[in-house]
Amino acid sequence: MQHAFEAGTMIAVIAGVTGYFVVLRRSAFTAHAFSEMGFAGAAGAVLLAGGLLGENAPIVGLLLGSTTGGLAIAALARRATNRDTQVGIVLAFTLGLGLLFIRLYPAYATEAYSILFGQILGVSINQVLLTLVASVVILSTVAVVYRPLLFASLDEDVAEAKGMPILFLGTVFMLLVAVSVSFAVQVTGVLLIFSLMVTPAATAQYLARRPQRAIIISVAISLLATWVGLFVAFYTIYPVSFFITAIVFALYLLVRLLHQRTTWGRASSVKVGGEGVDKRNG
Repeated sequence: MQHAFEAGTMIAVIAGVTGYFVVLRRSAFTAHAFSEMGFAGAAGAVLLAGGLLGENAPIVGLLLGSTTGGLAIAALARRATNRDTQVGIVLAFTLGLGLLFIRLYPAYATEAYSILFGQILGVSINQVLLTLVASVVILSTVAVVYRPLLFASLDEDVAEAKGMPILFLGTVFMLLVAVSVSFAVQVTGVLLIFSLMVTPAATAQYLARRPQRAIIISVAISLLATWVGLFVAFYTIYPVSFFITAIVFALYLLVRLLHQRTTWGRASSVKVGGEGVDKRNG
């Protein structure tokens, strides 16, 4: 549990930060695709170098698979708005590889389940340290490219017209998301990656207009869901990933409903006020 809280905290922070840019750039499908690509890489690493890498084989394979896929997507599609087709092509190929690797090494089936659905309670001290190093690298890189990446994410056409290196920023973004997804898989698994990489950031956009505030809220939601999920799972027989996904989904629905109610209330006030002015003028 101590290792789970340590790794979960770091993963929640990097997922909350990078997830904001994923939502801002409308790249949720890309983030999910990275997790699938990472799964193929993990299966291949266990098959080809499981004895050499030991318990770190899956996470090393996740990193290799997702980063290689990210570089391939960035090379095939220069602009973020035109990447859906390329993401689908690379994703289909890597899923086929993952299926082949599992077929060649049937003993990997149990570990494959943990990668698909998350197994944060099985994190070792070595994996915690690896997650710490990755977190420092990711957050440092985001701090360096924050302003140009934010500009390019808000309006890619204007950023390109200003002479900003769109291809370079897109490649850096792809690598950041790929590495973040590789470690977030430990908590929620490949199939539930949206719960930490997308849902908190999407919720934060309803609560804050400024990017800095939205990122802070996104990280806070990720931390809250991870901590509460781990705490509740400790006293029950149900998986941590279920509680995390349930918490962030419930918060998203609550915030969205409150936001819509507030918007409708303002619209009604403006309409009623306008009618009153018309009657007085008449």
